[in-house]
Amino acid sequence: MAGVQTAVALREQGFAGTVTLIGAEPHQPYDRPPLSKAVLLGKAEGSAFDVDFEALGVTLELGLEVTGLRPGDHELDTARGPVPYDVLVVATGAEPVRLPGTQDLPGVHLLRTLDDAERLRPVLAEQHDVVVVGAGWIGAEFATAAREAGCRVTVVEAAERPLAGTLPAEVAAPMAAWYADSGTELRTRARVERVEPGAVVLDDGTRLPAGAVVVGIGARPATRWLAGSGIDLGDHHEVVADDRLRTSAPDVYAVGDCSSFPSGRYGQRLMVHHWDNALQGPRTVAANIIGETPAVYDPVPYFWSEQFGRFVQYAGHHESADSAVWRGDPAGAAWSVCWLREGALVAVLAVGKPRDLAQGRKLIEAGTVLDPDLLADPARPLKSAVA
Repeated sequence: MAGVQTAVALREQGFAGTVTLIGAEPHQPYDRPPLSKAVLLGKAEGSAFDVDFEALGVTLELGLEVTGLRPGDHELDTARGPVPYDVLVVATGAEPVRLPGTQDLPGVHLLRTLDDAERLRPVLAEQHDVVVVGAGWIGAEFATAAREAGCRVTVVEAAERPLAGTLPAEVAAPMAAWYADSGTELRTRARVERVEPGAVVLDDGTRLPAGAVVVGIGARPATRWLAGSGIDLGDHHEVVADDRLRTSAPDVYAVGDCSSFPSGRYGQRLMVHHWDNALQGPRTVAANIIGETPAVYDPVPYFWSEQFGRFVQYAGHHESADSAVWRGDPAGAAWSVCWLREGALVAVLAVGKPRDLAQGRKLIEAGTVLDPDLLADPARPLKSAVA
């Protein structure tokens, strides 16, 4: 997403030079969200972007892995030899974290690429017993698809609740009930000891039948190829970009899941592993490459997830908040949570309330101060709770 959108944005903003898009996968560039939904369930053959690269004058170099970067020479190292550049945009995304000891085990799957989804399709079609390791966003989305396909699904989570690393306990707790409602077994405080043929063994000795195991325990920036390049990497091995998405090397930018950027809005460096970041960031990169109207990147982060029959949306960054206001009953079908800092809205989570999300996102961008008492009335439009 980030690489394709950078190429498109460069052309839309008037860049007339050569644009080459290099990708390690052999497939036409594709969108990832459908992989855990329509593609996985066999409702779509693929999710290639509807972009006419030839008409845009964008050269695709597919199935070509980049193995290194030499900024001093303005060259990439690839399997086919060196590739020179005037300006480089690093958009290598993230790669899933593997469950230790399962690297070469048959029946253990990841879900990140089109090939991953196609390997998992027959697993769902054959309605295997499936064990999902990790109750994060991807684990919940895969469990949703597997239940829709008729599989028996057990989700194993080491923490005490779903989304433990993402949302506060009081917000994530109601989501645990969604698993049972869908017929999915959720086991929290459960660690995988080992995977055997046909079973997952937990650290308490429990054996879970598993015709397939799907691992969704997080992702890390795909930056190992930058070793020795001198490009500054952060605590999570992400490329450290500035507020214009420039890296520490001249003429090298970084965008999307592989990078972090300083947010003036939230007063800290953010690493956002979501689709919208890979859509928005390239516009800033293109503007700064062209240089006529330099742009600063400081978005309101946004993502969504479809799981267990619910549409979950989130905008902002709640860690800096000093209070939270609930709108509606979290046991119900539609509710939201608003986070405030000194009265100003900084984040909103909406379950089945797209209007709250849409209005909240604009209020966050504007830094609007809200009245908590008015905000707590779920029947009142969010935008009318202005203090």
